[in-house]
Amino acid sequence: MTPPDENAISSASPANPPESPPPHSSDAPVAHVSVLLQPTVDALMDGPLGISDTGPRVFVDATFGRGGHSRALLARLGPQDRLIAFDKDPAAQAEGARLHQQDSRLTMVHASFAELSSQLAALGIAGVHGIMADLGVSSPQLDEAGRGFSFMLDGPLDMRMDCSQGLTAAKWLENVSEVALADVLFEYGEERYSRRIAKAIKHALPLTTTLQLAEVIRAAHPRWEKNKHPATRSFQAIRIAINRELADLDSFLQQTPAQLVPGARLAVISFHSLEDRRVKQFIQLQAQPPANDHPFAVTQTTQKTLRKVARIAPDALEIQHNPRSRSAWLRVAERV
Repeated sequence: MTPPDENAISSASPANPPESPPPHSSDAPVAHVSVLLQPTVDALMDGPLGISDTGPRVFVDATFGRGGHSRALLARLGPQDRLIAFDKDPAAQAEGARLHQQDSRLTMVHASFAELSSQLAALGIAGVHGIMADLGVSSPQLDEAGRGFSFMLDGPLDMRMDCSQGLTAAKWLENVSEVALADVLFEYGEERYSRRIAKAIKHALPLTTTLQLAEVIRAAHPRWEKNKHPATRSFQAIRIAINRELADLDSFLQQTPAQLVPGARLAVISFHSLEDRRVKQFIQLQAQPPANDHPFAVTQTTQKTLRKVARIAPDALEIQHNPRSRSAWLRVAERV
């Protein structure tokens, strides 16, 4: 759907911003720290299965990143247990290969978590004892200019999670129509000035660097949130679109109940409302599935598969040490 007319500025909008973003923006680079690390590991390990469960167990880190959560999980697993880690990012794969050399219980899979079922089947795994996912872009990806995710650091306009395949952001912007671009900015970035920004971007093409795109958005944007860069929402939207993040998330979630053994847990960390809403609604529907003829039914069964366990936010101390955790939510569900 094309977003509504945005030329009229609401009286509820923030005051006019300065000509440039504040020098100490909250989007400034921060060293990589795994978010909600201990609560996530505890949520997976402290369920009915417990760490005293006999026999080898298999856990899944669906978003390896730089391995923070995987290392913490390995520290809690037994000598015969296994950890299967997924990631599309070649840099994450390299880090996973290094960790595998130190701990052979880890198996790295170079694939999206949307391929969860097929990849586990290829490994001969019929059921797992816990699945976790840390959604969105990682701090190293944001802080490495060459990856093209950052509007604060100049680099090639790329934004691909897997830089070995698919369209770069620069090429995608050349191919997408102005109307479709406005829809993406509105739906995935919740950007109220999406049509104005889309028109400015298409008029400015070709764009080859992140700062070129950020400047076009800044010039087109009449006002933005305090302590936020004007390009924050648009960069998020473009990144989500070219990486199919929400489609992959939906596919991943639908596959998890069938992969979890009874009593096993699913733990998902999200960072913005588009992700969190999907995770929340998925767990609700699995915990209280509607009839198949219900207008909001997304499953093919009315059988309850999950039980809601917890919704956890970072505490004040974690937010102080890692500002990027401030918007995170951990949702935990258990296979029934």
